[in-house]
Amino acid sequence: MAEQHNEAANTAAAASGGLPAAVAPRKKSNVRFAFACAILASMTSILLGYDIGVMSGAALFIKEDLKISDVEVEVLLGILNLYSLIGSFAAGRTSDWIGRRLTIVLAAVIFFVGALMMGFSVNYPMLMAGRFVAGVGVGYALMIAPVYTAEVSPASSRGFLTSFPEVFINLGILLGYVSNYAFSHLSLKLGWRLMLGIGAAPSVVLALMVLGMPESPRWLVMKGRLADSRAVLDKTSDTPEEAALRLADIKEAAGIPADVDGDVVAAPKRAGGEQRVWRELILSPAPGVRRVLLSALGIHFFQQASGIDSVVLYSPRVFQSAGITDKSKLLGTTCAVGATKTLFILVATVTLDRFGRRPLLLTSTGGMLVCLVGLGVGLTAVGHHPEGGATVPWAIGVCIASILGVVAFFSIGLGPITWVYSSEIFPLHLRALGCALGVGLNRVTSGVISMTFLSLSKGITIGGSFFLYAGIASLAWVFFFTYLRETRGRTLEQMGGLFGIPNMAGDGYQQQESPEKEKNNVEMSSTTATGGDVRNE
Repeated sequence: MAEQHNEAANTAAAASGGLPAAVAPRKKSNVRFAFACAILASMTSILLGYDIGVMSGAALFIKEDLKISDVEVEVLLGILNLYSLIGSFAAGRTSDWIGRRLTIVLAAVIFFVGALMMGFSVNYPMLMAGRFVAGVGVGYALMIAPVYTAEVSPASSRGFLTSFPEVFINLGILLGYVSNYAFSHLSLKLGWRLMLGIGAAPSVVLALMVLGMPESPRWLVMKGRLADSRAVLDKTSDTPEEAALRLADIKEAAGIPADVDGDVVAAPKRAGGEQRVWRELILSPAPGVRRVLLSALGIHFFQQASGIDSVVLYSPRVFQSAGITDKSKLLGTTCAVGATKTLFILVATVTLDRFGRRPLLLTSTGGMLVCLVGLGVGLTAVGHHPEGGATVPWAIGVCIASILGVVAFFSIGLGPITWVYSSEIFPLHLRALGCALGVGLNRVTSGVISMTFLSLSKGITIGGSFFLYAGIASLAWVFFFTYLRETRGRTLEQMGGLFGIPNMAGDGYQQQESPEKEKNNVEMSSTTATGGDVRNE
């Protein structure tokens, strides 16, 4: 099997003038098709973004209309992240059962129902029920969008395409902010309900458009549908040779012998099934799998623990603390936050595959650290003046600049790379569960941050809260620098050599590899452990 794999790799390299297939000259039509698939799959992420953006402003009106306390506001804003755990864990099994594409449709349908329930809410309990349903839909969307996009994308543009979910989260946040501003002039009882209910519209469009997408080629191979997988790979690979190489890699990862061919073949059944997946990933993981799991969980934890949700969800409150009290000015300034976030995520999409994951991640986290310290300084200065920010205009300027800086640096690295990195490093048979665990930790951390910010601000001051987030960001930078490996330019099946997982098929990590292949895996791991670029190997 290894000899046939190497022969396919040599053929691909020869056809591209000696370059690896992952960086061979591209077929523009195939790039456009993969681009369209990534766009449609990633649109599910707009659902979460819209909810984050719209709730930041709607909470001001909900509190006034329903006469709820700050604690109830915290719970209302943050509880969706905990509810989404149900969707993210269910999505792993669902996507392995019915496929990645239909799971995306299911996510859109569930969120549609939740948005309507929130829009027609007449009291706090009904609003919370709508948050529960919408949260399940968000959990499905967050887990499945990056997985599908990573599995359908060629290695040469996977970072670019897999960053799209974060692009649409940011676009959704911006649309939520715009919705706040547009409906803020309506009556108190109607305005916030329209803000929430109109979120059902994009989910309908999304569900219909996704039906035109192809299924993930890796899921098709897992089900033994080689002809269908080959057809998708032919449309999404840079060259025909790369399509053949990707199919050979996927077959090997799925445990299908290289000499087995046909339109539909019997997919191998692993002994133990789901129990074995849990054992290999959680209960008794091999060293390479353990490193992959800790890398994914670490990047998901620090993405949220560094306080981005406190900046985005509570930006009107933060601006109020900085001395901006007029509601129209508050919501207008918040729109600037959304526009900045969206603009800089577009910068990240075109630099991920050019500069790599590690450089952007370290730059992003370092920039956030500086801006969080600046925000803490500005808010502390305003807090020391009873008259508010009017007497310290420089502090207002520092606060606004720091908030824009936090979301800008987050968007060029930590925001998109979290989803890209965690979706590309797991072996095929562990990918659904691994990504679900990462999303689960992401949502729990986000929920804790969202539901404690107001109470934390009262306990250690709002400026102190951002000093705390800056401390967490410094720990994140150290973790990323010392532990995460560069993945740019590798196919999903080549990650085994990078992390020391010799058998990506999951048929037993104790299985002995050939000396030549084992040597290649060691060389690949040592080259990239320091952030080396596989394209130059």
